[in-house]
Amino acid sequence: MSEIINNREQSEVQMTERQTTLLDIFMDLYNGKSVEEVKSHFDQKIGKVTVEEVTLLSQLQRDILEARDITEGEAKRLSSAHMSIIEGNIESVQLQQDEEGHPIHTFNLENTEIERLIQANLLPHLEQFANDDSSESIYKLIEDCNQLQDIDKHYGRKEQLLFPYLEKYGINGPSINMWRMDDYIRDAVKEGKLKLLQYDGNKQQIVDIMNYVAEEVLAMIYREENILFPMAMKNLTEDEWVRIAHESDEIGFCLTSPATVWKPERKMLDEKAMSEGFIKMETGILSLKQLELILNHLPVDITFIDHQDIVRYFSHGKERIFPRTKAVIGRTVQNCHPPKSAHIVEALLDDFKSGKKDIESFWIKFRDKYVYIRYFAVRSEDGEYIGTLEFTQNIDPIQAIEGEKRIL
Repeated sequence: MSEIINNREQSEVQMTERQTTLLDIFMDLYNGKSVEEVKSHFDQKIGKVTVEEVTLLSQLQRDILEARDITEGEAKRLSSAHMSIIEGNIESVQLQQDEEGHPIHTFNLENTEIERLIQANLLPHLEQFANDDSSESIYKLIEDCNQLQDIDKHYGRKEQLLFPYLEKYGINGPSINMWRMDDYIRDAVKEGKLKLLQYDGNKQQIVDIMNYVAEEVLAMIYREENILFPMAMKNLTEDEWVRIAHESDEIGFCLTSPATVWKPERKMLDEKAMSEGFIKMETGILSLKQLELILNHLPVDITFIDHQDIVRYFSHGKERIFPRTKAVIGRTVQNCHPPKSAHIVEALLDDFKSGKKDIESFWIKFRDKYVYIRYFAVRSEDGEYIGTLEFTQNIDPIQAIEGEKRIL
């Protein structure tokens, strides 16, 4: 028995040493060594890496990007360097074959369609454009961009549904690193489309942007299928996958749709029926059902964040302006926003907590709506900060009001 214990302890020490070596090798990447040098050292000392080790590297990358003042261009370069070093060296994970309709099955179906769009349409059309920037060539690329913008739904489900559950297991790297790369891709597609619509002869600039889009989209497919999806399959429970499948419709699907409605073989656990208990408030008494219906019938979207920045509630009306899924409940609000805007949220909450502000308002054009977004610091009777209420409304119909309409 003592030999088994000693062997286990030695194995854990070796694993710790290996992890330290792995992190030291990749730190060289951030300290000025070339990709070639780091890759050579990696091949000699490490070779193959597990999904768990890739997760460790992802955490390292996140910490460094957050701690250092790194430009967008440098962040892109480092992310590409990371992938070029480990690509082809990730140990395959034996997972149970995913079933039709399972969220991962659907993600993979979408990736197949996305890759087909890149390989069969975008790249050939880009080559045609590079040789002949005719109106026809430009139109084909614009159509490719239109289809590729559908990728926002694929990335949205990943960010709003997969990432929150991974965070619950202490896996935070994808929420920062992968979301950042998703945003770079989204922005590049929009930029390429805009330059095509306003084409003024800047052919090489468009070629460079669209080549970047193609390379990064295909690289993201590799990251998802070899790192993110195995990581998620290994950690998430069946109940969590059921919730993800149920809430995916809220965001939508990219270029295809689920093969079928996923029904696990085991009997699914029924959710408890909502209690019909009553809530006594200062100005009245309502049943829980009545209160929920009232909140969901308000012509606004409401989200409440507690004093620890945790999302605790959102209203669920028929026409939400910004999509929400139940996966955000229990998640920090900073991780519910793209990395590039998280610092704005942080600054706003700091002002509310310090008492510097009680209200903040923004207004933006969003698709076919004019959206008025207001934030209110929620305080107790003695001024203690309890949380923040987000109040979002489409004010287009209000701005269109003229004259008077009286109740006769």
